[in-house]
Parts: sequence; C-alpha cells; structure tokens
Amino acid sequence: MNQVATNFKARRPNPRSGDRRQGRKKAKTSNKWLYLRAMKDAFVKLNPKYAIKNPVMFVVWVGTIIILLLTIDPNLFGPALQKNPQVFNGLLSGILFFTVWFANFAEAIAQGRGKAQANALRLTRSKTIAKKIAADGTINEVSSTSLKQGDNIYVIAGDIIPADGEVIMGVASVDESAITGESAPVLKESGSDVASSVTGGTRIISDELIIRITNDPGKGFIDRMIALVEGAERSKTPNEIALTVLLAVLSLMFLLVVVTLPALAYYVNSPVSVPILIALLVALIPTTIGGLLSTIGIAGMDRVAQFNVIATSGRAVEACGDVNTLVLDKTGTITLGNRLAEEFIPINGHSMSEIANVAWAASVFDNTPEGKSIVRLAEKLGARFDFDFNQAEAVDFSAKTRMSGTNLPGGYEARKGAVEAIKGFVRSRNGRDTPELDATYERVSRLGGTPLAVSLDNEIYGVIYLKDIVKPGIRDRFLALRRMGVDTIMVTGDNQITASVIAKEAGVDDFIAEATPEDKISVIKKEQTAGKLVAMTGDGTNDALALAQANVGIAMNTGTQAAKEAANMVDLDSDPTKLIDIISIGKQLLITRGALTIFSIANDIAKYFAIIPVIFVTANLQSLNIMNLTSPNSAVLSALIYNALIIPALIPLALKGVRFRPLTANQLLQRNILIYGLGGLIAPFIAIKLIDLLITIVGLA
Repeated sequence: MNQVATNFKARRPNPRSGDRRQGRKKAKTSNKWLYLRAMKDAFVKLNPKYAIKNPVMFVVWVGTIIILLLTIDPNLFGPALQKNPQVFNGLLSGILFFTVWFANFAEAIAQGRGKAQANALRLTRSKTIAKKIAADGTINEVSSTSLKQGDNIYVIAGDIIPADGEVIMGVASVDESAITGESAPVLKESGSDVASSVTGGTRIISDELIIRITNDPGKGFIDRMIALVEGAERSKTPNEIALTVLLAVLSLMFLLVVVTLPALAYYVNSPVSVPILIALLVALIPTTIGGLLSTIGIAGMDRVAQFNVIATSGRAVEACGDVNTLVLDKTGTITLGNRLAEEFIPINGHSMSEIANVAWAASVFDNTPEGKSIVRLAEKLGARFDFDFNQAEAVDFSAKTRMSGTNLPGGYEARKGAVEAIKGFVRSRNGRDTPELDATYERVSRLGGTPLAVSLDNEIYGVIYLKDIVKPGIRDRFLALRRMGVDTIMVTGDNQITASVIAKEAGVDDFIAEATPEDKISVIKKEQTAGKLVAMTGDGTNDALALAQANVGIAMNTGTQAAKEAANMVDLDSDPTKLIDIISIGKQLLITRGALTIFSIANDIAKYFAIIPVIFVTANLQSLNIMNLTSPNSAVLSALIYNALIIPALIPLALKGVRFRPLTANQLLQRNILIYGLGGLIAPFIAIKLIDLLITIVGLA
C-alpha cells in the first residue's frame, strides 16, 4: 500500500478527452410499452389474493362474480324481474369488470413508471474489472462483484468506479451523470467529509484515486435505489391505511343498508332484483377514491424521484406533507455555498502583510473551501511564511475547539477560528485580547459575515471576514412555508450577531447560533416533544444522529455513507434547499388524496339520485328522478358506466397531483370543497344524463 501511495503521488494528472464521458442513461421506454405493460398487469391484479388488499374494489370484484353467475343463470336467486335479464346482467357484469380493471390499470401505470426508472438505473450497474490493492501494495485485477467492505482499489481516468466507497487518497473529477443527470463533473478528494464519497457506476474522468470500499456486493447505493423506486412491495403509509379502513367501514355500512332494502321494497310492493341491489351498492361505496388511492401514493414517490430524490418509503414522502418544523443549516441552504475569505482586518498595530502571513500559516493544511480561500487571499497579498513542511503539524478543526491551525517548527502555534475560541487559546498562552478585537468582531457580524480571529502564539493579529450571501428568493420561499404552517429554524456555528443578521435577512422564524451537532439533535427532540414533525438536511458524519432523529431526514449524495444510511431520503443533486420542494410534494400528495376523496363522495350523491328513484318505480318516487332518466335499466347502466369511466379519467390527475398552493389548512379545505366537492356533484348529473341519452339511442335499455 505504501508503494502504491508513493507511485500515486508521483504521477502527473492524466485528464482524458470529453468523449470518454458517460452521459446519463435515461429510460428509453416509450409510453406505448408502459401502457401495454400496465394493461397486462391490470389483469394479473385481478387475482383474488391481490384484490382483497383493496376492500372497496374487492366488493366490486365480488359483485362482478355474482352478476356473472346471474348472467349464466338469471334465476339463480329467484325469478328474474327484468326483461332480457341475461343481456342486462351481462352488461352489468362487464361494466363492473372494467371498473375493477381500470382501478388496477391506474395502479399498474404508477408502478410501471417506477419500474422504468429502475431499468434505467440497472444500466448503470454492470460488472467491471477493479484494480484491487493487496496488503503488500501490489495491484490485482478482480471482478467488481468480488469486492467487499474494507477493500482498497485504484482507479484512473476513464475507469468506472466499481462500487461505493470513500476516497482515501487523491483528487479527481468524477462524472456522476449516470446517477444524477447532471453533466458537470464533480470534484472528489480525500480528507473532505462531504466530497470523498463516490458511488459505484460513476466514471472518473481525470486524474486518479485510491478508494476504500464501504459496501458489500448487492448492498450498494444503486442497488438500494433500484429496490426503492421499483416499489413492487410498497408498504402503505399510516394515513393511507387509516383512509383504507375508513373506506372499508363505509362499504360495510352501505352493504348493511343494501341488505335491508329488499324487505322495504317488498313492503311498498316494488321488488328489487339482486343485480340492481349490487349496482346500488357499487354506486354507494366510494369506488373512485378506492380505485385511485394506491395510485396517488405511488405517484407521490415517483414525483419525488423526478426531483432526483430517492425516498426509502412512502411513509417518508407522506411525512413531508405533515412537517411542522424545518431545521436548516445556514451554509449552502440559506446562503450561497461555502463562505469565502473576503478581507483581512489587522488589529493591535499589526500590518496587512503580517496578518496575511499568519492567516496563510494557519490555513496551509486546511483543505476546506474556506481554508483554501484564505490561502488564496493571503497569497494575493504576497503572504510568505518560510518553514519546513515536514516538520510542521496540522491541527484540524473540531466542534469542541472551534478552531484549526498549524504547529510550526520552533514551537510556534498559528491558529484561526471563532473569536471566543481564539481568545481562550491566547489567554491560555498568557496573552490578552483587546477591545479592538471585539469592535472588529461586531462590525463583521453586523455585515452578516463570519469573523475568524487569527493568532500566533499569545498574540491576536486580526480578523478574517468570511462573506455569506443569502440566496435570492429564499425569503419568499420561507414565507410560503409559513403560510402552510411550517416553522423554519436556522442552525449555524456562527456567532449570535451574525446569525441574527442572516436570520432576519432570510426571514426564518428562529435560529440557533454557535451550534454543535448535539444542538441539532436537541432542537429536533424539543420540537418533537411539542408534538411536531421535524425535517432536516445533512451531509456529514456528524449529522447522522440528527438525520436519524428527524421525522424526515434528507442526506446529500455527496455526503458520507453514515449520513446516507441514517436519512430516509437521499438527494442525488446534493441541493439542501430541495427539502423545501420535497415538503411541497408531500403536501401535494395529501391535498390530492383529500381532493379526490371529496370528489368521490360528491359523485355518490349524484348516483343516488340516478338509481334510488327508479328502483322504487312503483312507489311513486318519480318526483325524485330529477334527471328524468329513461328507464330503471338505463339509469342503472348510466350510473355504473360513469362510475367506471371516471377512474381512468382521473388517472392523469392522480399521477400528476393537484396543483399545490401555499395555503393554510382551512383555505385548502374550502378550496377543495368548492372545486372538487361542487365539481364532483355537478359533473355526474351531466355525464349520467348524456350516457342515458346515448344508451336510449343505441337501444341497450
């Protein structure tokens, strides 16, 4: 291994031409293939073992079988009451069959889109030859399927990364377009908590890396993505289960109502046949939402996947819709990217060149974007600090010390970090701070920047102004969240003054300054104790516990393996602000389910007026036949035809979702009742009357 590392460092960069880049492999599945597959799957789902999982549609399924038997033998349950009972019963059984089939087709379409995405992902997963590094430093070529956790591999420009891993040596550009769809290469380097993770199936396009494998075969990121987006065994979410139970109870209640009708009909001397009773039952139960309920849930996960986010379950997507509190990091989420050094401010009589020299020395081993920007600014100002690098020691930043730096030859100590941390460090070396430091600290903070103090041994040389820029439009997005009842909490390691300035400019509801990883967990637990659902994003190993604690945790694809394992969603684009969009998708799922439930119930009212009056035709209830339907048979057929056709008509809405608007719960309810309640009440009257006229013209009834 040491020999490999030596040779690795000695190599010159070996960039390859752009033609070696691998574009994203999108699914080439045509809509025709998708629909044909869904039609086939809709028949497979007629299996009673599957059908019984949907109580509402199972009632229709059973009714179809009974009426089919009555088609074969109209006198099976007594003398037939209709003219041409076999024709009428045959039409009814066909309509009920297509009602069930359309519901299965809607679900199959939603599942088919997930399977198409899974097929596209499978194209990125292939067996490759990996250069495995043995314990003695030799390199052996092995199959990627034989790699296991802990193995070290060597990749060069043009190679496909054979498995998930962490970069332990080198800096290189990696093409992740096969996973993320983003054509721009991503820089991967060792020693970075959020830029060292690589995914199997991606391609290295420049330089070379040594990678430590983090997953055993079959357990990689792409394997998990395929299993999740395919969703063949999707488990129902709590809200979906609750609504399914409610629909089942309603179906049972209506079944009891229908069972009692023959006695009432006999009393008024208006006997009712079994096919008409089954038709009435199907018209009473909420078949529209019952047939589309599963489709709405699957489509919600698919919409999240279209945002390049992989959810571990429908429960995670649904939880987004119920989120009350959003916990956000400042850097990269509320502000643009990494903080960069904007200015050196010398104090205590020191010159600009002196602070530049000390800042350069304290940052020379700092590989973070902030550290590199400090070095660049110092070199721009002509900084020089001659010492033997082999005799210097890097001091890494930690959440406990809140500073980093370099132990220089001769016992000198160069440090940079939070002002309070540097004050403590200087005092421990018998130095002292000055009012000038506090004044500079406050001035930088009020500008919305982050002040870092710089010291050498027991003397403070000045302050580094790290500039933060609030993302354009972020305030409006937080305002939209507030209208939806979602509180926003910014968590940052910045001091109180800087945090308050950024929080005010961004428009967050609350903030926590000088936060540690433990503070993130504390604020999440506090909100959850108050009965709220909490969402947060993270990318580092120190975020893993907080991501696991949150009800919705989204890890960045560029983040560490620990963060990805702890979260219940992974953002392939590594965009922290996407959490706001995902919450909107979650709420859209809930709104869509609620809107179609209201529409379905409103539909039933119209179907009652279509069927009830004509059932008791001899009981002088014709005054209730406000649609003036031609005959009892045409009324029943029209109502059931509409009941069947409305399911495929609503499939596009179930897949796309009701348009989301940032409104309060009361406003959303009022809007849904006005649009989907009133629309669901009016549309059936018009449609059933038109179908009745068509049936009469054709002569079916």
